[in-house]
Amino acid sequence: MLHHSDITATIQERVSSLYGQLNPTEHQSLLEDALANKNVLMVVCKEDNVICGMALLVTYKVLAGYRGLVEDVVVDDAYRGKGIGKQLMQKLVEQGRELGLDEILLFSGHHRTAAIALYKSLGFTMRNSGVYQLKV
Repeated sequence: MLHHSDITATIQERVSSLYGQLNPTEHQSLLEDALANKNVLMVVCKEDNVICGMALLVTYKVLAGYRGLVEDVVVDDAYRGKGIGKQLMQKLVEQGRELGLDEILLFSGHHRTAAIALYKSLGFTMRNSGVYQLKV
């Protein structure tokens, strides 16, 4: 787990680099701002003291229960194929269980076949619903 108090300039730079691999055209918030929210959990994987993968879990309560939403799962290109994504996701699911979540949701582009295969192997299933977006 990476906590707000763990953030250094080096960590911010590394996370920014990873996020850029996932969403090169999207605006990035500062890691410090994201982790200041107590409903955001972040897990990272390090090799040789370098963050090579990350994933976030955002928790929230609605009338249907206590949910988690997986965000920003990415493993550095140079470290893919080593099971890091699976380890990150397993840790998020473990955290979700410990928190007593009723459900964990995630969104993935249809073109991300390796990621979808991973999510399915962990028990995630496709919902019969659409995702709609409004940029504000």
